[in-house]
Amino acid sequence: MTTMEPWVIGMICNGIIAVAYVFISLAITVPLARSGQLRSNPLGAATASIFFSCAVHHGIHSVHMALPSLGIDDPQGYAMREAWDWPLSLWDVVGAVVGVYYWTLRRNYSSLMEGAQLFQDLRQREQQALELNDTVLQGLVVAKMALDLDDHKRAQESLAVSIDSASRIITDLLGSSYHALDLVRSSAATVGADASPPPSADPGPGEDRPQQKDPERP
Repeated sequence: MTTMEPWVIGMICNGIIAVAYVFISLAITVPLARSGQLRSNPLGAATASIFFSCAVHHGIHSVHMALPSLGIDDPQGYAMREAWDWPLSLWDVVGAVVGVYYWTLRRNYSSLMEGAQLFQDLRQREQQALELNDTVLQGLVVAKMALDLDDHKRAQESLAVSIDSASRIITDLLGSSYHALDLVRSSAATVGADASPPPSADPGPGEDRPQQKDPERP
């Protein structure tokens, strides 16, 4: 039974990494180009460029090591075969596994990565926040006015509409797979009187500080 040489594993894994990185680069570039964000979103363009350059780098390694097997006398290919040892091959295996694992995650979270949402621009986020704020705030204002007029039925209807609208907007923002995520608040919610900020210990500019008695004076 012959043992597979390290360069063979390196050649195969580098090819897998190159293919995975090329498709990652395309998965970022194509949505940005369709939404016109290639120039306005330098972070997304730079990320795609990094993946593409790494794909070319790993692809060149794989091609050079494969050329001698195709009957092409490539001195660099022979040198790389000789230099490729087991530690390099093991790291190539890790890189290939990570590349494949990324695509399994992308398939599971595809609803969060439609279009250019992976590098969503700030204007769209501000628009979504404004829509959520207006929807909830308007409903709360109507509910408060109804309570002031002792119209409890109208207040309950306004609150129900606000809660339903807010839930629908948040669901659209998170996508259909948010139920599978472990979403936990960073701090407990405050309701009622506990939501008001504590009074400041420092007096205002027009207030006098309480005088403390000097223990050395009688």
